[in-house]
Amino acid sequence: MSRYARQILLPEVGAKGQARLASAHVLVVGAGGLAAPVLPLLAGAGIGRITIMDGDTVDLSNLHRQTLFTEADCGRPKADVAADRCRALNSETDIIARKQSLTSKNAASVVAQADVILDCADSYAASYILSDTCLGQDKPLISASVLGLSGYVGGFCGGAPSLRALFPDAPDSGASCATAGVLGPVVGAIGAMQAQMALNLLLGFGPSPLGQMVQYDARTLHSSGFRFDDAPEPNRCFRFLSANQLMDDDQIIDLRDVDEAPTPAHPRAERISPEDLNKIDPNNGKRLALCCATGLRAWRAAEQVQLNWPGEIVLVAASTS
Repeated sequence: MSRYARQILLPEVGAKGQARLASAHVLVVGAGGLAAPVLPLLAGAGIGRITIMDGDTVDLSNLHRQTLFTEADCGRPKADVAADRCRALNSETDIIARKQSLTSKNAASVVAQADVILDCADSYAASYILSDTCLGQDKPLISASVLGLSGYVGGFCGGAPSLRALFPDAPDSGASCATAGVLGPVVGAIGAMQAQMALNLLLGFGPSPLGQMVQYDARTLHSSGFRFDDAPEPNRCFRFLSANQLMDDDQIIDLRDVDEAPTPAHPRAERISPEDLNKIDPNNGKRLALCCATGLRAWRAAEQVQLNWPGEIVLVAASTS
């Protein structure tokens, strides 16, 4: 009996649907907690090619939710270990491991090669870089985020509004799983939903997961959702760039002090705290590049100075440069 027999039995799948899955190429950015259910579920379903992109290594403190890994994997590249697990699960799926972080410099090429993109990265910068790139290439993006005891998953771009249309402003909190904590089952539930949305999209289920938001609260075991098909794209946004994409005539500001970042994000960066940004001459005609660790402080600072800065303002997240 075929390994896919149980899902081919579904009238929504059938032989034609299975063939669609076999011909699909899915890009999964991030091989951590969200990818732990996403990758085996997609490989098990018979996706033809899966590219796994992650520049990090396995860490003991993450194993409670990054269940693709074992203690013996600590220190190894996540992309390599995740790829090995998927190959062991399904030798018919072509698995490509890219041991690098997503940046605004490499995003266009990796997105262009895929049919569906899954954002499993724990990074504001990576999420918005993916959204901007997918919007420009008309590629579907399934993006998810988890913090503490709650999370969301949504379908963006590919004909639906982008992540920026739904979240145009800087997040209120700069917390992450590393600073605020998270329970493993919450991540697993959201990741499984992310995989389901990807399969729904590839199989052509209606209504489309693009333009759909699902929220889940593990404390109350309550989920809710809404559609955002008509959400308008913002008139202005702050693009994320990598430090090596900055130009000689940019005005580059690193918002971190020496104690936080002994080495600035760029050799020509000037260190200025967010409170002192009003001292910068706004009439020099330059592009302003604001740098910090995750991009969040830079985004908030950009919102503060945008009314007085006539030129473009871009953001640099040192962790993704």
